[in-house]
Amino acid sequence: MACVLEAPLRMSVLSEVTASSRHYVDRLFDLDPQKVLQGVMYGSLKQLTFLFGRLSLARKLMTRDMKNAVIGNNKQKANLIVLGAVPRLLYLLQQETSSTELRTECAVVLGSLAMGTENNVKSLLDCHIIPALLQGLLLPDLKFIEACLRCLRTIFISPVTPEDLLYTGPDHQTILFNHGAVQNIAHLLVSTSYKVRMQALKCFSVLAFENPQVSMTLVNVSVDGELLPQIFVKMLQRDKPIEMQLTSAKCLTSMCRAGAIRTDDSCIVLKTLPCLVRMCSKERLLEERVEGAETLAYLIETDVELQRIASITDHLIVMLADYFKYPSSVSAITDIKRLDHDLKHAHELRQAAFKLYASLGANDEDIRKKIIETENMMDRIVNGLSESSIKVRLAAVRCLHSLSRSVQQLRTSFQDHAVWKPLMKVLQNAPNEILVVASSTLCNLLLEFSPSKEPILESGAIELLCSLTQSENLALRVNGIWALMNMAFQAEQKIKSDILRGLSTEQLFQLLSDSDVNVLMKTLGLLRNLLSTRPHIDHIMSTHGKQIMQAVTLILEGEHNIEVKEQTLCILANIADGTTAKELIMTNDDILQKIKYYMSHSNAKLQLAAMFCISNLIWNEEEGSQERQDKLRDMGIVDILHKLSQSSDPNLCDKAKTALQQYLA
Repeated sequence: MACVLEAPLRMSVLSEVTASSRHYVDRLFDLDPQKVLQGVMYGSLKQLTFLFGRLSLARKLMTRDMKNAVIGNNKQKANLIVLGAVPRLLYLLQQETSSTELRTECAVVLGSLAMGTENNVKSLLDCHIIPALLQGLLLPDLKFIEACLRCLRTIFISPVTPEDLLYTGPDHQTILFNHGAVQNIAHLLVSTSYKVRMQALKCFSVLAFENPQVSMTLVNVSVDGELLPQIFVKMLQRDKPIEMQLTSAKCLTSMCRAGAIRTDDSCIVLKTLPCLVRMCSKERLLEERVEGAETLAYLIETDVELQRIASITDHLIVMLADYFKYPSSVSAITDIKRLDHDLKHAHELRQAAFKLYASLGANDEDIRKKIIETENMMDRIVNGLSESSIKVRLAAVRCLHSLSRSVQQLRTSFQDHAVWKPLMKVLQNAPNEILVVASSTLCNLLLEFSPSKEPILESGAIELLCSLTQSENLALRVNGIWALMNMAFQAEQKIKSDILRGLSTEQLFQLLSDSDVNVLMKTLGLLRNLLSTRPHIDHIMSTHGKQIMQAVTLILEGEHNIEVKEQTLCILANIADGTTAKELIMTNDDILQKIKYYMSHSNAKLQLAAMFCISNLIWNEEEGSQERQDKLRDMGIVDILHKLSQSSDPNLCDKAKTALQQYLA
């Protein structure tokens, strides 16, 4: 790929290119290797002298401390890029015929160019600089390797560099692990250099994150007779630098979440958790408060006891409310730099607070109550749902989802603040990651005891949820059908009809044949809720009976687990409870044989569900019961009931006896 810049930039920069700049770049193309080396070394030296006006400073820029000393004229760096220096430097850097000294100087100059503007970095990336530098790490010369590493570091700390260009995923963690990263880095934790210790610590925090294999190994590694968890605990003590405390806490958090350290271990309960709570206090820098809250949210996310401990540590719930007070009012700020700093971190603080509140309130009703009673909490969540930052919106929805698990809050605070309105707005147009959490929250708001259920229905939710069931995203399909299942529970006949009309028979069959068992179970749950109360059962089966019976047959014949077949038999039991609908079973010998088969199944749950069907079919207080009883007797059902009445399972025994009484009445 050619290394080019956009035309407007090229024209503006070219107009300022000097003859001397062109001369030094031209020397890179000389056939004499010695002149090329001089062009790189002295050409860049003279160029830098021209840029900064002092020979001593220019020489300093060519040393190992170059990355810290460059202060320069970015326009002139752009000159060299526009004149084609980068492709040539990369060519020389990769040529086996180039001397090691020349390769090293090329890497140094490229590193200098990378310290310029973001456009400079983009130009370097366009020229495929990263593969070239990574390849350079295979050479045995340490000076060259160091120059390549410095240049790589400069490029990767730029915000315009895609993260996926280097190791970022679990597979890459495993590659590093398999190549001995843990063993080679571990001894650096006791280095006399603070910088080395910190970099080693950061490596472990990244390697262990969401990686059980690495975490399980780390817990047993020792350095100078001391296990790594013990070293990490020492590093998060109050007398250590904040950066070290935070990174050590992240290591221990990852190891805990991976199961390498128990959640009730003293190093977690008495050391890691309190350290992270300290990081949330007003005394810490804003960026430290963000990292502390997010790490704590991850640590306690799935553990009820840690959530309870955190909630009563240093008034954490109240402390987090301060995260929403940035930036401070403009009138109170006279320092423009401080205002800029506050603005930069304000959305990160809100995101972190929402995440931690979501983790804190994931399970405990009392904690949820304390969170909601925090000043203006519901208003802050509602405002968060409409923020421009996707990350803040996602965190706000997660917080709302966590709090929506509370029956009490669904009936009170959620209704008082009409949170369903902004939630429905979020569902209209949002990325999938937000839609997944928002639709999960909607499932809770559609439970039968939620006052929000009716206004949500009136706002056109059925059409929205039906569209979610067609999503390629599995979580959205599950949530869409789950919400419809909740909506159909004890609903009016019109709502049930609207759901069936919105889904369409074709889509219903598609969901019943979905490869994911969660989708299938929720769809069966929806059918079961739709087919409840006799008038509704008869009405739905009169319009969709043929298709529903076909679906039931396919599932009972298919290779499905016990839970799926039990749910399907329960649907048949509901149909059998209908006044006219039960005839769809009685006139279908295939279905009757299947019910008989499951009455004698080895699994008690399936036997019980099959007997519910039989009981509803033979109940003698209903019209036509005698004819149904006679037909089922001829099929051998009564004989099976007699056997089941002797069952050691009390539920099966009682149900069989109750059914036999219908024949005796």
